[in-house]
Amino acid sequence: MALFAMTATAGNPIKAVDRGNLDPSTNPGENFYQYACGGWKLNNPLDPQYARFGTFDQLAENSRNQVKEIITTLGNNHAHGTIQQKVGDLYAMGMDSVRLNNEGMAPLVSGIEMIKALTRDQVPGAIAFLHNGIGAPFFNSAVMADLKDSNSNMLYLMQGGLGMGDRDYYLDKDANTVNIRRAYINYIQQLFELIGYKKGNAKKAAVHVLEIETALARVAMTREETRDYSKLYNVISVAKLKNDYPNFNWEQYFDGINVKNVDKVCVFQPKSLAAVNGMMVSLNEDEMKEYLIYKYMDAAAPYLSDEFADANFDMYSRAMSGKQVKMPRWKHSLEVPNSLLGEAVGQLYVEKYFPADAKKKMQNLVDNLKKALGDHIANLSWMSAKTKVNALVKLNSFTVKIGYPDKWRDYSGLDIDPSKSYWENVLAARRFQAEYEYAQLDKPVDKERWYMTPQTVNAYYEPSSNEICFPAGILQAPYFDPNADDACNYGAIGVVIGHEMTHGFDDQGRNFDHNGNMVDWWTPEDAAKFQELANKLGEQYSAEIVADDVHANGQFTMGENIADHGGLRVAYSAFKNTEQGKGETLIDGFTPDQRFFLSYANVWAANITKEEMLRRTKVDPHSLGVNRVNVAIRNLDEFFKAFNIQPEMQMWRNPADRVTIW
Repeated sequence: MALFAMTATAGNPIKAVDRGNLDPSTNPGENFYQYACGGWKLNNPLDPQYARFGTFDQLAENSRNQVKEIITTLGNNHAHGTIQQKVGDLYAMGMDSVRLNNEGMAPLVSGIEMIKALTRDQVPGAIAFLHNGIGAPFFNSAVMADLKDSNSNMLYLMQGGLGMGDRDYYLDKDANTVNIRRAYINYIQQLFELIGYKKGNAKKAAVHVLEIETALARVAMTREETRDYSKLYNVISVAKLKNDYPNFNWEQYFDGINVKNVDKVCVFQPKSLAAVNGMMVSLNEDEMKEYLIYKYMDAAAPYLSDEFADANFDMYSRAMSGKQVKMPRWKHSLEVPNSLLGEAVGQLYVEKYFPADAKKKMQNLVDNLKKALGDHIANLSWMSAKTKVNALVKLNSFTVKIGYPDKWRDYSGLDIDPSKSYWENVLAARRFQAEYEYAQLDKPVDKERWYMTPQTVNAYYEPSSNEICFPAGILQAPYFDPNADDACNYGAIGVVIGHEMTHGFDDQGRNFDHNGNMVDWWTPEDAAKFQELANKLGEQYSAEIVADDVHANGQFTMGENIADHGGLRVAYSAFKNTEQGKGETLIDGFTPDQRFFLSYANVWAANITKEEMLRRTKVDPHSLGVNRVNVAIRNLDEFFKAFNIQPEMQMWRNPADRVTIW
C-alpha cells in the first residue's frame, strides 16, 4: 500500500518519501491526496489491463512476479503427487491455450448433462454439488466458528445466488447499473449459445436466470444490514430447519456436501432462505436447470477456451470494472495454483523471499503499536473505567501471526492429472478445498489455521479467534523496510498494524470478547457513546461524492473507516515514541510528522476507472483511496499542524467536527 522509491545504501537510510510522487502545484491544504500522490498518478498512467492500480497493487505485482519465478523454475521432472508436480502441472495447463481452444466446451459436457437429467426431487443434491467449490446457486453455506462459542464450529446458511454479487445491481435504476444489467443478460445468453443453444432458446434461458436472481436480490439483506451480527445469528435446530423450509430436501443436501449428524445450523438471512423454499415449488424444472447450468458455466468460463474466457472478461472486468484488455495469460494461470494450492506455494515462497530476521523486527513493531493502543484506551475520555478494563483485556489477548504458519497444509489427498482437462483439475482442487472446509464441522476450531496465504499482500483481523495476521507478502519494501526511517515505516506498515488491531474494536469487532465470543462487554452508556462517534465518522464519508452524483456509503464502510481512523492515530502515537518521532530533524526538507503523513498517503496512491469506483462503492467495504486519505487524516490535530492547514483551506475541519474513537 506504500511506495518507497529510493533504494538503500550501506549505512545510509533510504529516503522513503519520493518527491517524484508529489504534485507540487497542489497546496496540501487544498487536496492532500493530490499533493501527496499526484506525481505518482501522473507517472503511472493506468494500464488498460487494470481497473485500479496503485502502490498497493505494485507490491502485489511484485509478489506475483516472485511466485512466477518460483513456479516457472520448478522443472518438469517431479514425481507424480509431489507439491512441485501439482503446482507446475496446474500452471502449465492454464498456459496451454492451444489445448484449451481445441477442447472448447467439451470439459463442460458431463456436468451439463448431469444437470439436464435431473428430476425436481434431485435439485437439492445438484445444489450441493455446485456448493462444493463451484458456485452458490440459490444460497450459500459454510462452516465457521460459532459466533458465541469460538471453540466450536457450526454450519451457516447464507443468502447467495447473485452472479453480479450485490443486490443493488438487480434493483438500482441509474444509467450505469442498467448498462451493467444489460451486459449481464447478454453474457448469460452468450454462454448458453456457446454450449449449443439456439439464439431464441438462449435468450429465454437468460431471462429466466435473471428473473431468479432478481427475485433473490429483492429479499436479500442490504450491505448495511449484513454488518449487524445480532440480525445474522439465528441458530435453529435441524428439525426446525426442515419444518420452516419444508420444500427443500435438507438430508439430500447435507449428504451432498458430506456433513454428518448436523443438529443445528445458523440461518444468516431467514427471509432469503424462505424465498428459496418457495422457489423449490414455484419454478418449473426447466427454469431450475437453466439456472444451475448457468452457474456451472459461469464458474468454468475462465478455465475454458478463449470464447468462454473472453465473454467472462467482457462482463465482469470490462462492463463492471472498466478494464480494457485482459491480463497476460500467465497471470491468470499463476493465480490458480497460487490460490487453490496456496500454502504449498507459500511454503516455497517463504523459503526464498522471507528473511528470518523480518519476523522479529515485525514483532517489535507490533509490540510498540499494542502499547500505543493500550495507552489510547486507558486515556479515552468517552469510555468508562469498567469498559476500559474489558477492552484492555481483549487487546492483551491478541494472538499475533507473522509471516507464515507454523504448520503447513497437507495436499496429499489432491490429485492433479494433466491427462484430464484444465477445468476438471480446477474442479478437483476446488472440491478438495470445499471438502476440507465442510470437514471442519466435526472438529474443534483450529486456532493455528491461517486465513491468508504467506504470499498474500494483505493482512487481517479475525474476531472469532481474536487474532491479527501479517503474511510475508506484505512484509517487504516498499511496505516494510528496516532500512527506511521510522516515520515512513510507521506511516505505512505501522498503520496497517494499527488498522488490524483496531478492527477488534470497530462496529463489528467490538461485539466479540477476548476469547472471540460474541459477548456484550460494554456498558449501555459506553455503547451509545461509541455509536454516536461511529455515526459521526460515517457521515464524514457519506458526504463524499464518488462519481457523478453517487455518494460514498459511510455505513457500509464503517468497519474499515474505524480501522483506518484507529490505525492512523495509534501508529502516529507509536511513532512519536521513537527517537525520530521525538525530534524535528528534517530529511529531504520534510519534518518527521510530514514524512509520516506523506508515507501514509502514498499507501493509497492509485489510478482507477470510473466504473471501478462505482463498482467498489457497491461491493467493497473499504473506502476509495482518496477518502482513506483526505477524510481519515482530517480527524488528527497533528495533521493540521504538520502542514499548517488553515480554516480557509479545503482540507480544514473544525476541531468540534473531528472524531476521536480509539
